[in-house]
Amino acid sequence: MERGTRVNRRGALATATFAAVALLAAAAWLAAQRAQAQAAASAPVAAAPIEVGLPIATVPGMPPVPDARNLYSETAAGKFSPVVQGDLERIYVPNLRSHDVVVIDPATMKVVDRFKVGRSPQHIVPSWDLRTLWVTNNAEGRTDGSLTPIDPRTGKPGNSLPVDDPYNMYFSPDGKSAIVVAEAHKRLDFRDPHTMALQYSIAVPGCPGVNHADFSIDGRFAIFTCEFSGALVKVDLGERKVLGYLKLQMPATRYKEVAGGARAQPGQVWEPGETEVCTAKRGMPQDIRSSPDGKRFYVADMHADGVHVVDGESLTQVGFIATGLGAHGLYPSRDGKQLYVANRGSHQVHGPRLGDGGVTVIDFATEKIVARWPVPGGGSPDMGNISSDGKWLWLAARYDDAVYRFDTRNGDVRQVKVGAEPHGLTVWPQPGRYSLGHTGNLR
Repeated sequence: MERGTRVNRRGALATATFAAVALLAAAAWLAAQRAQAQAAASAPVAAAPIEVGLPIATVPGMPPVPDARNLYSETAAGKFSPVVQGDLERIYVPNLRSHDVVVIDPATMKVVDRFKVGRSPQHIVPSWDLRTLWVTNNAEGRTDGSLTPIDPRTGKPGNSLPVDDPYNMYFSPDGKSAIVVAEAHKRLDFRDPHTMALQYSIAVPGCPGVNHADFSIDGRFAIFTCEFSGALVKVDLGERKVLGYLKLQMPATRYKEVAGGARAQPGQVWEPGETEVCTAKRGMPQDIRSSPDGKRFYVADMHADGVHVVDGESLTQVGFIATGLGAHGLYPSRDGKQLYVANRGSHQVHGPRLGDGGVTVIDFATEKIVARWPVPGGGSPDMGNISSDGKWLWLAARYDDAVYRFDTRNGDVRQVKVGAEPHGLTVWPQPGRYSLGHTGNLR
């Protein structure tokens, strides 16, 4: 034997002891993970296998993170919770101006139902336990806001609950609270996730237009976008307080909005048009999503025409990716490798029909653009989500009273006409163990 490979009885005993200790440590760690999962037993989901990656210490009650390298690992194609078994495969579309919801059968691309809800429905939000789809009717400037529940097994609505200004809605990572984004009041209202009774509120006075959110990988904090101040606000969920604000930096140039300008045609690669000096003093941040490893947050900005890259822990801006006119919605692919950016085609809140809208695909690992997909003839991709198998990206056409279905393999798009000004549609069912809200931010 060589010197480094000689083994005596003492060495063998030490090796065996070390192995036993290691096995005990591994067993203890697994027991802790099981105990943490049982603490979240209110979510009737199947236990996820432990995958490669360093363990994440999550907040109490939050389901464990199986893979620290990819917080989207449990939303991969086919990873359905048993809770959604038997739910109808449908696309639910809230129409802001016609105050109703259109239901599409994705297999036939046909509208199969339509029903009235409260005034100004904005988003359709899956509940934390995946048993209810909530329609957020914020009533836009009035006092008769409400939430309408939809049973995903039947596709039918229930009785609406009166709720103050529910522009958007999220859920705390432990599932104990629904977080109603009361945009007009610069306030986050934490409510019982079933009855919607108010638990407590967190004021965000420096965040006019508080809007969309995403959560840290461990559930400690959330970052919300401030649409009307070009900023972000970071909120400590445990301490129930604001941790700080970040004013987003605008780029030197942005895309020029040309009404009635040339639009991509079928078969053409969409290339954003000419640029101009960016004279906007502040951005208009919209959707926000975490990187797979939870370290960075990507923020779509309608006035900057791209995605800001932000370090979540330090709340500092570390980059910017120009994507297209009116960057708005953000959706990770089912394999967690790409980010789809819906560019609405206008800098305006109420933009024109047939704008220069399209979808930009970003590679998470390199933060480079790998594809651009047009809406032939122009359009306004807004909010939506990915089909359960990852093959289709469904987006509302905000200014064009339609819904788009993009083929994620090549960008081919089909349309379905719906109601007046469709907004935050959701695709159901989706893979995942629990929902953090919005149009299906599942993990």
